[in-house]
Amino acid sequence: MNRKNFTLVKFLFSFLFLFASAYATLAQDAAEGETLFKNNCAACHSSSDEVLVGPGLKGIGERRPIEWIVKWVHNPQAVIASGDKYANELYNKFNKVAMTPYPNISESQIKSIVAYIDASNAAPAAPAAGAAPAGAAAPAAASSGGMMEVLLVGLLVIMVFVLIALLSIVSTLSKLSGGEVDSEAPLMKRIAENAKKLAANSAVKTGIIIFALLLGGKATIDAAYGVGIHQGYAPEQPIKFSHKLHAGQYQINCNYCHTGVYEGKGANVPSANICMNCHNTIKRESPEIQKIYQALENDEPIQWVRVHNLPDLAYFNHSQHTNVGNLECKNCHGDIEKMEVVEQRSTLTMGWCIDCHRNTDVNAKGNAYYDKLVEVHNKDSKTPLKVQNIGGLECSKCHY
Repeated sequence: MNRKNFTLVKFLFSFLFLFASAYATLAQDAAEGETLFKNNCAACHSSSDEVLVGPGLKGIGERRPIEWIVKWVHNPQAVIASGDKYANELYNKFNKVAMTPYPNISESQIKSIVAYIDASNAAPAAPAAGAAPAGAAAPAAASSGGMMEVLLVGLLVIMVFVLIALLSIVSTLSKLSGGEVDSEAPLMKRIAENAKKLAANSAVKTGIIIFALLLGGKATIDAAYGVGIHQGYAPEQPIKFSHKLHAGQYQINCNYCHTGVYEGKGANVPSANICMNCHNTIKRESPEIQKIYQALENDEPIQWVRVHNLPDLAYFNHSQHTNVGNLECKNCHGDIEKMEVVEQRSTLTMGWCIDCHRNTDVNAKGNAYYDKLVEVHNKDSKTPLKVQNIGGLECSKCHY
């Protein structure tokens, strides 16, 4: 091969390597963005255009410049106070409730979140094949991690084929110029011969093995990080109870069925007697309601399947968050009133809880217990009193 052809091959190798590196970086950014989104954003936002507590984020990178998004994430109250038209329209549309600021999320991490949102919406929707099975529910946000890996592998395979073809063409042209090859030989035959030579090359074999090990290692690490995380879990219940109907259409307060949500450590699973307060006269003939009667006649509790479950090593008190902190159920559980089948919307990981404690203001208004703490805090800080400032990051608060 002469110097000119060698330079051309070297250029092709460099171009393909840079292209693969850029695509791998994009995949890595989207994967990091998926983790950040699920840990910080998924409780209030979907990556689609579905409205949860806040607006859907589909196309956010097109609606607003990245500089604006960074300012908004770091300090939404400041953007609203600046008189920004878009920010104030958003603020008024969602009942004048400002988003929790996240000053600790860097600009590069915010860009990764936007990359994940774009990637999750770029995935083609699966065609409907009839009604969804009972108990099934779509996850809160489409996962793009696996899709990005598949695309990356597919791209690399295509690049290998393109590289073989280019090498075959360059090699053939070089031999033709020296009269060393029969010009009538089929191009595909020459490509096949070069492919065999490339496959027999020890450097290529080593590269394939290393790539396979890296891919397997990443899949193993991703799987390990996912142990114990059940985001999107929506089990089939013994009775097809619709929260969309009861909490949404009829606006029944959560406390009516989950009696401990404002007063106890646990929210409590409703008993059959609570159901009978209404269904003693309403829809008695329904096969699903008949299951309630059967449970009462047999003096057996309804075997509801728990959806949100924390490990035994973690302590959580509902009343501390709902009664003292004035948090709404949807802060952790998502838009329950829109769910036909309840699913776990948040990751409920330790990191997710800690991020909330770092960014949530203490609800001290009208609570004399916090007066002295707020006074002491304001002497040394200009920022609002956060949960982390009153022991929200102490291990013993949640682990005992």
